[in-house]
Amino acid sequence: MLITITIRDLLFPVSFLLLLPCEAVAATLGICYGRVANNLPPTSEVINVLKTNGISNVRIFDPDPFTLQSFSGTGINLMTGVPNEVLPSLASGTPASALQWLQTNIFAHIVPSQIRYIAVGNEVLFKDSLYSPYLVPAIVNLYQALKMLNLDGTIKLSSPQAASVLSVSYPPSLGAFDPSLRAVLRPLLSFLHETKSPFMVNVYPYFSYTSSRSNQVTLDYALFRSNNMVQDGQLMYGNLFEASIDAVVHAMEKEGFAEVEVVVSETGWPKGGGEVASVENALAYNENVVRRVVGNVGTPRRPGVGIEVYLFDLFDENGKGGDECERHFGIFGLDGVKAYDLRFNSEN
Repeated sequence: MLITITIRDLLFPVSFLLLLPCEAVAATLGICYGRVANNLPPTSEVINVLKTNGISNVRIFDPDPFTLQSFSGTGINLMTGVPNEVLPSLASGTPASALQWLQTNIFAHIVPSQIRYIAVGNEVLFKDSLYSPYLVPAIVNLYQALKMLNLDGTIKLSSPQAASVLSVSYPPSLGAFDPSLRAVLRPLLSFLHETKSPFMVNVYPYFSYTSSRSNQVTLDYALFRSNNMVQDGQLMYGNLFEASIDAVVHAMEKEGFAEVEVVVSETGWPKGGGEVASVENALAYNENVVRRVVGNVGTPRRPGVGIEVYLFDLFDENGKGGDECERHFGIFGLDGVKAYDLRFNSEN
């Protein structure tokens, strides 16, 4: 059945899959609203784009007051980021000071019922390792603060990590966390397990492909169009997206946290600015991610278990550093028109 599901996804178009009956409610599909740019449309227009396309879950990377106020009352759920540089003060303070931070920076601007997650830091262990010692203490203080407000059951805390927290990711069954990061990851995983919160990971097959110096990653495998299934024990893989998630699952299992859910806090494909970065490839990648979320396909390790995914990015961000492709992940143009015909659900 597992192989049948995967091959079915590879062969049939999105429009057909979206019409298939499904007993379970589709997993959550959201989008990242990055704002490292000086030419973005007004937030009111952004919200209109989101509503027009049926997008009701959004990740923002910092608790900008005006942005939060703009989303208040819209019915759109948010994953709100806590900037890496704030972690030391949150960690060294008390739950009471964390409560004050929450009330001042988030809840003064938007009702708690619209906050789905608070993402504490972003890729701290990968790009801002000096903040690593503060990560879990900051999360614990924020959790205690949420408990004071009786919000610990409705707002979940986690910390999005780069897929590079794995020292081994191929094949997925050998997935293992970097031993040098275990001092932070094990307490984080323990917290996530105890609070029934997800492990968040940013998954980018595009970068895996462009940085690969081996034959393990082909473009077809990264874009969900490989005709060759990759066997890993008794499991079969037809794409890098699912293999990447299962590598994280196996790594958590090795640490004794098999029940922790995975949320893909970022994933996407650039439409320009780099090798194999094109509108055609961006559409091919993102539409296959969407069909898996809508269809609750899950992964070979966790078949039928829907995965919550946040696509990156809403718009191009012309202020981002790094390679040119980093500035070309936008699914929508600045005029609110789709850069390519990606459907977010069966109605748009």
